[in-house]
Amino acid sequence: MLKLSQVHKVFNEGTPDEKIALDRISLTMNEGDFVTVIGSNGAGKSTLMNIISGVMFPDVGTVTIDNQNVTLLSEFKRARLIGRVFQDPMAGTAPSMTIEENLAMAYSRNKKRTLRKAVTKSRKEFFHSVLETLHLGLENRLTAKVGLLSGGERQALSLLMATFTEPSILLLDEHTAALDPARAELITNLTKEIVAKYKLTTLMVTHNMQQALDLGNRLIMMDKGQIILQVDEDQKGNLTIEQLLSEFQRIRGSQMASDRALLS
Repeated sequence: MLKLSQVHKVFNEGTPDEKIALDRISLTMNEGDFVTVIGSNGAGKSTLMNIISGVMFPDVGTVTIDNQNVTLLSEFKRARLIGRVFQDPMAGTAPSMTIEENLAMAYSRNKKRTLRKAVTKSRKEFFHSVLETLHLGLENRLTAKVGLLSGGERQALSLLMATFTEPSILLLDEHTAALDPARAELITNLTKEIVAKYKLTTLMVTHNMQQALDLGNRLIMMDKGQIILQVDEDQKGNLTIEQLLSEFQRIRGSQMASDRALLS
Protein backbone atom coordinates (compact mmCIF):
# COMPACT_ATOMS: atom_id res chain seq x y z
CA MET A 1 0.00 0.00 0.00
CA LEU A 2 1.21 3.50 -0.89
CA LYS A 3 -0.19 6.78 0.36
CA LEU A 4 0.94 10.30 -0.52
CA SER A 5 -0.62 13.09 1.54
CA GLN A 6 -0.35 16.72 0.39
CA VAL A 7 3.15 16.19 -1.04
CA HIS A 8 4.71 19.46 -2.17
CA LYS A 9 8.09 20.05 -3.78
CA VAL A 10 9.61 23.31 -5.03
CA PHE A 11 12.91 23.70 -6.88
CA ASN A 12 14.97 26.91 -6.68
CA GLU A 13 12.54 28.46 -4.23
CA GLY A 14 12.72 32.24 -3.95
CA THR A 15 14.68 32.67 -7.18
CA PRO A 16 13.61 33.68 -10.71
CA ASP A 17 13.94 29.99 -11.63
CA GLU A 18 11.48 28.80 -8.97
CA LYS A 19 9.41 25.83 -10.13
CA ILE A 20 6.69 23.97 -8.31
CA ALA A 21 7.45 20.35 -9.23
CA LEU A 22 4.68 18.79 -7.12
CA ASP A 23 1.73 20.83 -5.94
CA ARG A 24 0.05 19.30 -2.86
CA ILE A 25 -0.37 15.87 -4.42
CA SER A 26 -2.38 13.18 -2.66
CA LEU A 27 -2.63 9.62 -3.94
CA THR A 28 -3.63 6.31 -2.40
CA MET A 29 -2.77 2.95 -3.93
CA ASN A 30 -4.24 -0.20 -2.44
CA GLU A 31 -2.45 -3.52 -2.40
CA GLY A 32 -2.32 -4.97 -5.91
CA ASP A 33 -3.16 -1.72 -7.71
CA PHE A 34 -1.35 -1.10 -11.00
CA VAL A 35 -1.50 2.62 -11.72
CA THR A 36 -0.19 4.14 -14.95
CA VAL A 37 0.90 7.79 -14.97
CA ILE A 38 0.82 10.03 -18.05
CA GLY A 39 1.62 13.69 -18.63
CA SER A 40 3.81 15.83 -20.85
CA ASN A 41 7.41 16.76 -20.04
CA GLY A 42 7.65 18.80 -16.86
CA ALA A 43 4.38 17.49 -15.44
CA GLY A 44 6.13 16.19 -12.30
CA LYS A 45 6.18 12.47 -13.07
CA SER A 46 9.90 11.91 -12.40
CA THR A 47 9.80 14.04 -9.26
CA LEU A 48 6.90 11.92 -8.03
CA MET A 49 8.97 8.75 -8.50
CA ASN A 50 12.00 10.31 -6.80
CA ILE A 51 9.95 11.39 -3.79
CA ILE A 52 8.48 7.91 -3.39
CA SER A 53 11.85 6.18 -3.74
CA GLY A 54 13.68 8.56 -1.39
CA VAL A 55 15.99 10.12 -3.98
CA MET A 56 14.62 13.44 -2.72
CA PHE A 57 12.39 14.51 0.16
CA PRO A 58 9.20 16.59 -0.05
CA ASP A 59 9.12 20.12 1.35
CA VAL A 60 5.69 19.37 2.80
CA GLY A 61 3.57 16.24 3.10
CA THR A 62 4.04 12.58 3.94
CA VAL A 63 4.86 9.34 2.12
CA THR A 64 3.56 6.11 3.65
CA ILE A 65 4.38 2.58 2.49
CA ASP A 66 2.76 -0.40 4.19
CA ASN A 67 1.47 1.89 6.96
CA GLN A 68 5.04 3.05 7.67
CA ASN A 69 5.88 6.74 7.40
CA VAL A 70 8.97 6.79 5.17
CA THR A 71 8.92 10.51 4.33
CA LEU A 72 12.40 11.18 5.73
CA LEU A 73 13.79 7.67 5.26
CA SER A 74 16.84 7.48 2.98
CA GLU A 75 16.73 5.82 -0.43
CA PHE A 76 18.99 3.07 0.91
CA LYS A 77 16.66 2.28 3.80
CA ARG A 78 13.61 2.28 1.53
CA ALA A 79 15.24 -0.19 -0.86
CA ARG A 80 13.87 -3.18 1.03
CA LEU A 81 10.34 -1.91 0.34
CA ILE A 82 10.77 -0.64 -3.23
CA GLY A 83 11.80 -2.10 -6.58
CA ARG A 84 12.53 0.36 -9.39
CA VAL A 85 13.27 0.01 -13.09
CA PHE A 86 14.63 3.06 -14.91
CA GLN A 87 14.33 4.26 -18.50
CA ASP A 88 18.03 3.72 -19.19
CA PRO A 89 18.89 0.01 -19.55
CA MET A 90 22.36 0.88 -18.22
CA ALA A 91 20.87 1.95 -14.89
CA GLY A 92 19.79 -0.47 -12.19
CA THR A 93 22.53 -3.03 -12.87
CA ALA A 94 26.30 -3.19 -12.35
CA PRO A 95 27.86 -3.74 -15.81
CA SER A 96 31.21 -4.97 -14.51
CA MET A 97 29.55 -7.69 -12.40
CA THR A 98 28.15 -10.98 -13.65
CA ILE A 99 24.47 -11.79 -14.01
CA GLU A 100 24.56 -13.99 -10.91
CA GLU A 101 26.37 -11.31 -8.89
CA ASN A 102 23.78 -8.72 -9.88
CA LEU A 103 20.98 -11.08 -8.93
CA ALA A 104 22.67 -11.86 -5.59
CA MET A 105 22.90 -8.14 -4.86
CA ALA A 106 19.21 -7.64 -5.62
CA TYR A 107 18.24 -10.78 -3.67
CA SER A 108 19.95 -9.39 -0.57
CA ARG A 109 18.13 -6.07 -0.79
CA ASN A 110 15.49 -7.01 1.78
CA LYS A 111 17.63 -9.48 3.75
CA LYS A 112 19.84 -8.91 6.77
CA ARG A 113 23.48 -8.49 5.79
CA THR A 114 25.82 -11.33 6.72
CA LEU A 115 29.38 -12.37 5.94
CA ARG A 116 28.20 -15.44 4.05
CA LYS A 117 29.14 -15.82 0.40
CA ALA A 118 26.62 -13.93 -1.75
CA VAL A 119 26.43 -16.51 -4.57
CA THR A 120 25.86 -19.94 -3.05
CA LYS A 121 25.00 -23.17 -4.85
CA SER A 122 21.37 -23.01 -3.76
CA ARG A 123 21.11 -19.39 -4.90
CA LYS A 124 22.60 -20.28 -8.29
CA GLU A 125 19.89 -22.89 -8.71
CA PHE A 126 17.26 -20.34 -7.73
CA PHE A 127 18.66 -17.70 -10.07
CA HIS A 128 18.70 -20.27 -12.89
CA SER A 129 15.02 -21.04 -12.34
CA VAL A 130 13.87 -17.40 -12.21
CA LEU A 131 15.91 -16.46 -15.29
CA GLU A 132 14.20 -19.26 -17.21
CA THR A 133 10.92 -17.35 -16.84
CA LEU A 134 12.32 -14.59 -19.09
CA HIS A 135 12.74 -17.02 -22.03
CA LEU A 136 15.91 -15.21 -23.13
CA GLY A 137 18.48 -17.91 -22.40
CA LEU A 138 20.09 -15.85 -19.64
CA GLU A 139 19.89 -18.83 -17.27
CA ASN A 140 22.75 -20.34 -19.28
CA ARG A 141 24.90 -17.18 -18.97
CA LEU A 142 25.04 -16.68 -15.20
CA THR A 143 28.76 -15.84 -15.25
CA ALA A 144 28.52 -13.40 -18.19
CA LYS A 145 29.21 -9.73 -17.48
CA VAL A 146 26.01 -7.70 -17.54
CA GLY A 147 27.74 -5.02 -19.62
CA LEU A 148 27.83 -7.50 -22.52
CA LEU A 149 24.04 -7.89 -22.64
CA SER A 150 21.81 -6.10 -25.14
CA GLY A 151 19.57 -3.25 -24.00
CA GLY A 152 16.50 -5.48 -23.98
CA GLU A 153 18.28 -8.22 -22.05
CA ARG A 154 19.53 -5.74 -19.47
CA GLN A 155 16.08 -4.24 -19.03
CA ALA A 156 14.56 -7.71 -18.62
CA LEU A 157 17.21 -8.48 -16.00
CA SER A 158 16.54 -5.14 -14.27
CA LEU A 159 12.83 -5.94 -14.17
CA LEU A 160 13.53 -9.35 -12.67
CA MET A 161 15.95 -7.89 -10.11
CA ALA A 162 13.37 -5.30 -9.07
CA THR A 163 10.57 -7.80 -8.60
CA PHE A 164 11.68 -11.27 -7.57
CA THR A 165 11.95 -10.23 -3.91
CA GLU A 166 8.30 -9.11 -4.16
CA PRO A 167 8.71 -5.49 -3.04
CA SER A 168 5.87 -3.57 -1.40
CA ILE A 169 5.95 -1.05 -4.26
CA LEU A 170 7.26 -1.45 -7.83
CA LEU A 171 8.21 1.77 -9.64
CA LEU A 172 8.52 1.61 -13.43
CA ASP A 173 10.03 4.84 -14.71
CA GLU A 174 9.40 4.87 -18.49
CA HIS A 175 11.17 1.52 -18.53
CA THR A 176 10.43 0.76 -22.21
CA ALA A 177 11.05 4.24 -23.66
CA ALA A 178 14.69 3.67 -24.65
CA LEU A 179 14.05 0.34 -26.41
CA ASP A 180 13.19 -0.42 -30.02
CA PRO A 181 9.56 -1.47 -30.65
CA ALA A 182 10.24 -5.24 -30.57
CA ARG A 183 12.18 -5.12 -27.30
CA ALA A 184 9.69 -2.64 -25.82
CA GLU A 185 6.90 -5.12 -26.54
CA LEU A 186 8.94 -7.91 -24.93
CA ILE A 187 9.47 -5.87 -21.74
CA THR A 188 5.83 -4.76 -21.70
CA ASN A 189 4.66 -8.39 -21.87
CA LEU A 190 7.15 -9.42 -19.18
CA THR A 191 5.89 -6.58 -17.01
CA LYS A 192 2.30 -7.80 -17.29
CA GLU A 193 3.33 -11.37 -16.48
CA ILE A 194 5.54 -10.52 -13.49
CA VAL A 195 3.16 -7.98 -11.93
CA ALA A 196 0.29 -10.45 -12.24
CA LYS A 197 2.38 -13.37 -10.92
CA TYR A 198 3.48 -11.59 -7.74
CA LYS A 199 0.38 -9.35 -7.47
CA LEU A 200 2.69 -6.35 -7.14
CA THR A 201 1.46 -2.89 -6.25
CA THR A 202 2.86 -0.96 -9.23
CA LEU A 203 3.22 2.66 -10.30
CA MET A 204 4.32 3.08 -13.92
CA VAL A 205 5.24 6.35 -15.61
CA THR A 206 4.97 6.32 -19.38
CA HIS A 207 4.87 8.76 -22.30
CA ASN A 208 3.03 6.15 -24.33
CA MET A 209 -0.70 6.75 -23.93
CA GLN A 210 -1.69 3.45 -25.51
CA GLN A 211 0.57 1.60 -23.10
CA ALA A 212 -0.99 3.55 -20.22
CA LEU A 213 -4.43 2.44 -21.35
CA ASP A 214 -3.45 -1.18 -21.99
CA LEU A 215 -1.68 -1.81 -18.68
CA GLY A 216 -2.94 -1.58 -15.13
CA ASN A 217 -6.28 -1.08 -13.44
CA ARG A 218 -6.05 2.68 -12.81
CA LEU A 219 -4.68 5.73 -14.62
CA ILE A 220 -3.71 9.21 -13.49
CA MET A 221 -2.89 12.25 -15.61
CA MET A 222 -0.46 14.88 -14.34
CA ASP A 223 0.16 18.46 -15.41
CA LYS A 224 2.19 21.25 -13.78
CA GLY A 225 2.84 19.23 -10.66
CA GLN A 226 -0.79 18.28 -10.09
CA ILE A 227 -2.90 15.16 -10.60
CA ILE A 228 -5.63 16.58 -12.82
CA LEU A 229 -7.43 13.34 -13.68
CA GLN A 230 -7.86 9.93 -12.03
CA VAL A 231 -9.50 7.08 -13.93
CA ASP A 232 -10.68 3.97 -12.10
CA GLU A 233 -10.90 0.42 -13.37
CA ASP A 234 -14.51 0.65 -14.56
CA GLN A 235 -13.79 3.67 -16.76
CA LYS A 236 -10.32 2.80 -17.96
CA GLY A 237 -11.19 -0.14 -20.20
CA ASN A 238 -13.35 1.97 -22.50
CA LEU A 239 -11.06 5.00 -22.85
CA THR A 240 -9.24 5.99 -26.03
CA ILE A 241 -6.24 8.26 -26.60
CA GLU A 242 -8.52 10.82 -28.25
CA GLN A 243 -10.79 10.88 -25.19
CA LEU A 244 -7.81 11.40 -22.87
CA LEU A 245 -6.57 14.33 -24.95
CA SER A 246 -10.07 15.81 -25.00
CA GLU A 247 -10.31 15.43 -21.24
CA PHE A 248 -7.02 17.26 -20.79
CA GLN A 249 -8.31 20.12 -22.96
CA ARG A 250 -11.58 20.24 -21.00
CA ILE A 251 -9.74 20.44 -17.66
CA ARG A 252 -6.94 22.80 -18.66
CA GLY A 253 -8.63 24.78 -21.42
CA SER A 254 -5.75 24.10 -23.80
CA GLN A 255 -4.22 21.24 -25.76
CA MET A 256 -1.61 19.00 -24.19
CA ALA A 257 1.93 20.06 -25.05
CA SER A 258 3.09 18.57 -28.34
CA ASP A 259 4.99 15.37 -27.70
CA ARG A 260 5.14 12.71 -30.41
CA ALA A 261 6.03 9.95 -27.97
CA LEU A 262 2.89 10.74 -26.00
CA LEU A 263 0.70 9.60 -28.87
CA SER A 264 2.63 6.47 -29.82
